[in-house]
Amino acid sequence: MQPTTLEMVAAVLFGAAVIHTFSVKRIEVAAHALPEGSIGRNVLELLGEVEVVFGLWAGILVTAAAVLVNPGFAIDYLEGKAKGYGVNFTEPAFVFAIMTMAATRPIIGLATGMISKVAQTLPLPRAVAFFGVTLVLGPLLGGLITGPAAMTVTALILKRRYFDHGMSERFKYATIGTLFVNVSIGGTLTNFAAPPVLMVARKWDWDISFMLLNFGWKAALAVMINAVTLTLVFRKEIASMVGAGESETDSDPRPLPAWLILAHMLLMAGVVYHSHHMVVFLGFFLFFLGVVDVTQEFQEELALREALLVAFFLGGLVVLGSMQGWWLGPLIRRLDSAALFFGAAGLTAVTDNAALTYLGSLVEGISDADKYALVAGAVAGGGLTVIANAPNPAGYGILKHNFGENGISPLSLLLAAAPPTAVVLAAFWLL
Repeated sequence: MQPTTLEMVAAVLFGAAVIHTFSVKRIEVAAHALPEGSIGRNVLELLGEVEVVFGLWAGILVTAAAVLVNPGFAIDYLEGKAKGYGVNFTEPAFVFAIMTMAATRPIIGLATGMISKVAQTLPLPRAVAFFGVTLVLGPLLGGLITGPAAMTVTALILKRRYFDHGMSERFKYATIGTLFVNVSIGGTLTNFAAPPVLMVARKWDWDISFMLLNFGWKAALAVMINAVTLTLVFRKEIASMVGAGESETDSDPRPLPAWLILAHMLLMAGVVYHSHHMVVFLGFFLFFLGVVDVTQEFQEELALREALLVAFFLGGLVVLGSMQGWWLGPLIRRLDSAALFFGAAGLTAVTDNAALTYLGSLVEGISDADKYALVAGAVAGGGLTVIANAPNPAGYGILKHNFGENGISPLSLLLAAAPPTAVVLAAFWLL
């Protein structure tokens, strides 16, 4: 397949965006060397925001499309009407809605209560037990409430109960690396929760029983191994942290009515159930905003800015990623099952794993072994970088301020996620 000029430009811009992602920490350091309030510093600080990266380069691609083809094509491309390109902003819109809903006090309180009850059954110090259970139950909830929601809930709990209480740098990176990996595979318990599975489940007839038998139990085992290992390695630090396992919301005098928690759960269920239909789930989201408005005395401020930035990031990824099929598709076709499995895990680090599996679903005549290898590799590598998995920008946005003024180092994240990723690779390939 001969790429068009625009597709080659898109590949170059995609590569530039990936390099930009790995350079954000250096850009932030350069920004802080300039006078505060200066235009130069403000511009560099904007360029140093990971959530802005792909949206910025996507804007350049759309401009290039208008110049190299015509403005009408650029508009058709964004609206999903350009032949041969699958641009669809349903997933970014869904992530915006579900991330906002999951970050509310009723949902966080419900999840915290569940984790506390399980942690109390373990013969460990409370803070240590709560930490380990959070990294198991939180990601596995993704099989029901979707990966973005599980990431939001788990990251917020970890932030308020551990990151905000003074973790060492090594512990911070080990935790966020494990979190990203566990959330990436936690959604594979079902066929509707993890974006890379969602992209292929309907076409390949993968139902819930298939997912549980081929992915789910392996994912649950890997999640537990990763969480237990991390907890045991840092158990002394956790136990010595002042206030670890506690949050300011624990002493909130406003008791949550059961009907309010139920209302939030039902509205979230409506959004998840209709996740393929933007008009419908945004309707549920608008009802949710109304409920929050009339129950303000029980609510915290909505994380609309954070959710919008994550949606902007994913929207940019959709715009850039939709023109990468000319080189990704043939690459997938040439690999055998083993090479496809490990290759998918590696490719996922530089492209969204849902985009990778979607391109794989377009390959006709792909064997069952290759189907498994592609999806297993894609979810296994989903914690290596911010762009590897759709929920990762949500966790990044929640936790980045706990890593100092220079934010999260992409290279340090990659290194921290490598050990838990190795556990997942072994579980999915050897078991």
